[in-house]
Amino acid sequence: MSVNRCVHLFSRLQRHINTRTSRITSGGCHVASGSSLLHKQQAVSSRNVSSNNSSSKPPDTSLFVPVSLKTDLAVHGTVGAELTQPLDKNELLKILNRFYKKKEMQKLAADHGLDARLFHQAFISFRKYVLEMASLPADLHIILSDICCGAGHIDDIYPYFMRHAKQIFPMLDCMDDLRKISDLRVPADWYPEARAIQRKVIFHAGPTNSGKTYHAIQRYLAAKSGVYCGPLKLLAHEIFEKSNNAGVPCDLVTGEERTFVDLEGRAAGHVACTIEMCSVNTPYEVAVIDEIQMIRDPSRGWAWTRALLGLCAEEIHVCGEPAAIDFIKELMYSTGEEVEVHTYQRLTPFSILDHAVESLDNLRPGDCIVCFSKNDIYSLSRQIEARGQECAVIYGSLPPGTKLSQAKKFNDPDDPCKILVATDAIGMGLNLSIKRIIFNSLVKPNINEKGEKQMETISTSQALQIAGRAGRFSSKFKEGEVTTMHRDDLPVLKEILSLTVDPIETAGLHPTAEQIEMFSYHLPDATLSNLIDIFVSLSQVDGLYFVCNIDDFKFLADMIQHIPLNLRSRYVFCTAPINKKQPFVCTSFLKFARQFSRDEPLTFDWVCRHVSWPLAAPKNIKDLVHLEAVHDVLDLYLWLSYRFMDMFPDTAFVREIQRELDDIIQQGVRNITRLIRATDPNITDPLQTQSNRRSQTGSDSGAVNSSVLAKTRGQKGQRASGRVMDSSLASRLVRDGLLTSDLLQQLQKEWSKDQKQENASENAFDAQHHNSSNQGKRKKKKK
Repeated sequence: MSVNRCVHLFSRLQRHINTRTSRITSGGCHVASGSSLLHKQQAVSSRNVSSNNSSSKPPDTSLFVPVSLKTDLAVHGTVGAELTQPLDKNELLKILNRFYKKKEMQKLAADHGLDARLFHQAFISFRKYVLEMASLPADLHIILSDICCGAGHIDDIYPYFMRHAKQIFPMLDCMDDLRKISDLRVPADWYPEARAIQRKVIFHAGPTNSGKTYHAIQRYLAAKSGVYCGPLKLLAHEIFEKSNNAGVPCDLVTGEERTFVDLEGRAAGHVACTIEMCSVNTPYEVAVIDEIQMIRDPSRGWAWTRALLGLCAEEIHVCGEPAAIDFIKELMYSTGEEVEVHTYQRLTPFSILDHAVESLDNLRPGDCIVCFSKNDIYSLSRQIEARGQECAVIYGSLPPGTKLSQAKKFNDPDDPCKILVATDAIGMGLNLSIKRIIFNSLVKPNINEKGEKQMETISTSQALQIAGRAGRFSSKFKEGEVTTMHRDDLPVLKEILSLTVDPIETAGLHPTAEQIEMFSYHLPDATLSNLIDIFVSLSQVDGLYFVCNIDDFKFLADMIQHIPLNLRSRYVFCTAPINKKQPFVCTSFLKFARQFSRDEPLTFDWVCRHVSWPLAAPKNIKDLVHLEAVHDVLDLYLWLSYRFMDMFPDTAFVREIQRELDDIIQQGVRNITRLIRATDPNITDPLQTQSNRRSQTGSDSGAVNSSVLAKTRGQKGQRASGRVMDSSLASRLVRDGLLTSDLLQQLQKEWSKDQKQENASENAFDAQHHNSSNQGKRKKKKK
């Protein structure tokens, strides 16, 4: 542990010196033997007492949506008017405005939860209610009548105003309950089964290709029962096959698939699953949690937190980067569980070369070019095959089967394909025989906290994850190499890889369906998106945690808000893992929800009509992208079929056509250069254009700071994109099949010929105009 980390921990412990004895005495968890561990646990857990006693943060009242009131006129009648007299609306308006301007009323309302924003909204609603209602409640009518006659005080309106405010803002009456529901400070208490046993946590720490996961899996295979939790379907499938090949019966559970080795469907003792699908109620002897550093992921980190705190296993084997060791120790101290650390070194070395590749002519067998955009992949794969070399292609939106097929093609020593072009999707989940990793760029598009897309230099953790794929222990290359495509990227890459990985300091959390249902009980008229917003605004988290990004959840919630669904079904639909960038996927999601709301099963025939099955092989990149979207739609059907089996009944048939679709996509990816030529004969990319221009001039800027590099690339890319945009109309016409490459070339020739004629005529006109102007000047001089 570093000195800075020790100082940081000590300062946190000093702030919370009180011990939380109630939890220990109640038997909620077992404390491990040893005074040192007990002392650390008491010191860390005291943080919760301190935060419980601290004042709650004020809610974000901009999220409070007023509820429309439904008034029953028959109940009110005209009792108030009969007992007193009809009210003068003009006089009422003056009285209400005087009430609004009184500072004492505003302050009193603020003490009861109405800040300036809510006070104003509540008053506008109250004034409209009083002035426009044909008949007011008798008690309110009498009070207003007394004030108009001078027999009452204006302050007497306040109780009736607050009654109205709590009717249109029902959260005001239950704010304490809402705060308790959204209190996320002690997530370990959400899993009483795990707290009831004494678990042993073993951390296998090491870089990529160090054998850390291998050692954890060996213990998993030797146990009587076990669960493997991985970040990808590919990883879960790999462990599933490895277990069964080793004679250990193992089931496979992912969001879209359930495979039982027992023919009668009985659960095996071992299960390999994606981490979101792990059961926190089933007891196991051994659990393996892979890639634990993803516990800080802004979107999926909650799944690692849930697995780490909730799995009921005697041994929890955690695999990941050394940067997570201190944090996992601190997290486990709060549950009274000791962490045993095993560190590993990389099995095969990799070195950073002193020279960049600079040209595709310098590629060698076993090279992998890493890009961060599909356009770069399309451009590079076409240029490589134009040089007479075959290349495999792997990127994130390809189906798992296609990724495995391309990886097998690249790994096969008898296959002529020796070059791989891929995105950072190769960072985990695929075993690849790579000799040299070549970074085509060090700038990657990311989504910031505001949901905006921006270009950022890759982090040290990302660079190490990708670079570590070179020279893997199981491949034919016993030593790996890392370099860049462009010369001025190389010093930046060396600087990035020389830095230490930032330590992990927080773990993600996400509101559960049960918590949102309790919220809905108090706020029955709020939309799901609004419930989530209010939950997050009121939530209180300990310093070790953060609430994960909920933008994707809210996007889906808003999309289906108009569809009548019960809250639990709506919540499940909104947790579906879909790519919201694909319009066809979003449209399908909407149709699935609408069909579900009508209580009409989504049959195989219905799905085939929707996706226009059967589908033909792709003729261009646009067709390939659509096929990938259709594959995602079938994935969505399978995902929903395991949550609503009666409404999505034809799982087997859908899985069968998905396999056929995977084969069609594989065929398209094998012919990707032909698809690129059919799409756009001049396809290019701003970053690639800029890089080519830079390599032709042979400029060398030396060691460049990564942030400066990202900025200058973005500016140059924008200038380059101006030239690329000239051919955008022609590209779209060719892509849509409205124009062929031959016709395009003919049009270009005719256009250039016409342009020459126009230039010639313009020159002749200019010469004639020049001569006539000179003659005019001579005549003036003679005069």
